[in-house]
Amino acid sequence: MSGRFSAAEITRYHEEGYLICRGLFSREEISMVGDVARSDHALDEAASALDDGEGNAVRLSLWNHPGDGVYGMVARSERIVDSVEQLIGGEVYHYHSKMILKDALTGGAWAWHQDYGYWYQNGLLFPDLCSVMIAVDAATKENGCLQLLKSSHKMGRINHVLSGEQAGADRERVSEAEKRLVLIHAEMEAGDAVFFHSNTLHCSGANHSENSRWAMICCYNAASNDPYKESHHPGYTKLDKVGDSELVKVGRSDQARTAVEFADIDGDDESAKGLGEA
Repeated sequence: MSGRFSAAEITRYHEEGYLICRGLFSREEISMVGDVARSDHALDEAASALDDGEGNAVRLSLWNHPGDGVYGMVARSERIVDSVEQLIGGEVYHYHSKMILKDALTGGAWAWHQDYGYWYQNGLLFPDLCSVMIAVDAATKENGCLQLLKSSHKMGRINHVLSGEQAGADRERVSEAEKRLVLIHAEMEAGDAVFFHSNTLHCSGANHSENSRWAMICCYNAASNDPYKESHHPGYTKLDKVGDSELVKVGRSDQARTAVEFADIDGDDESAKGLGEA
């Protein structure tokens, strides 16, 4: 199976629950993604603001199918999909993508959580999923970069409850995990990416800096893990990969730059709403 990762890196991913990949996208490519996103009126209109429980909000826009525009050329690129298939160990499909819009000075925090903590509600029997967070802007401690607990995926799925409008992992268990596991601040330059397991505990701080931190997250599910019931995210849909050069080609075509259908997070997303209150 082709991909970017060596056998040693794959072993490390399964041991630590994440891998940071430097320079996954070139400066030209990631600038193109950022320019498209910031000028995308539909993305802005579709953004939902989720309260972090502290009175601050994180905005995000989500879409289920990758499409043929710039966002799709990222999510369908061989450099990402082949690499995720190395980590999962077989065919994957696009579960959904989202743009996190953590704006300067106002962007809220994300509570500690596992992705499978709430995707479990969508009829997925196994945690055979992987998320790829791509830094559209540089991610630093000051502007609220992703934080992970190394090897926390080995804890299995943790119970989640609502914290503000976000799904958060059981606070007592997270507190104990923090005492035993290494905390990683995933500081990244624009174009870097972090691949992480769906049971890896992660969070992010509020953005107290004058620099925005936008990030695109592409999420993938194993084809063999097709959900047993319908939800607001798709079941198995064959993913058509594209060559890595397609991103720049599509980005230079004004007519093809966006082309995705954004989801109604407030109306459709039941995975967090079905959880109890903290």
